[in-house]
Amino acid sequence: MTKVLFLPEVADQFLELAEVLYQKGYLGLKEVAVNYSEQLFRDIQNTLPVKVKKDAPSYFKRYGNDLFYSSFPKSRHTTWYVFYSIHERDGDTVFLVRYLGNNHVIAHHLVDDSD
Repeated sequence: MTKVLFLPEVADQFLELAEVLYQKGYLGLKEVAVNYSEQLFRDIQNTLPVKVKKDAPSYFKRYGNDLFYSSFPKSRHTTWYVFYSIHERDGDTVFLVRYLGNNHVIAHHLVDDSD
C-alpha cells in the first residue's frame, strides 16, 4: 500500500495558506481560499505517488536527506512544489511531505546544482 503523510508543520501550512490567500486579497472570499487550500492538499495526497519526481537541489537538504520534489501547477502564475522523502515500512511505501513552497518564493532555488 502507498501512503502520503505530511509533517505537522507542513499540514499547518495549508491552514495558513487559506488565511494568507484571503487576507492579502489573492482570493476574495474566505471560503474560496479554504477550498483552494483543501484542493491542493487533496491533490498532493491523491497524486504525489504518480507524479514525476526529481532530486531536490542541495538548498533543500535543510528539510531532510535524500529528498525529491514534484510540481503541482495550479494556475498560469502559480506552481506548488512538494519536497518529500520515500520510505518503505512494513510493506508500505510512505511518501513523507517535508516542505511545501511555490514558484513565487522558491523558484530561484530550483536551479540545477549538479555541476
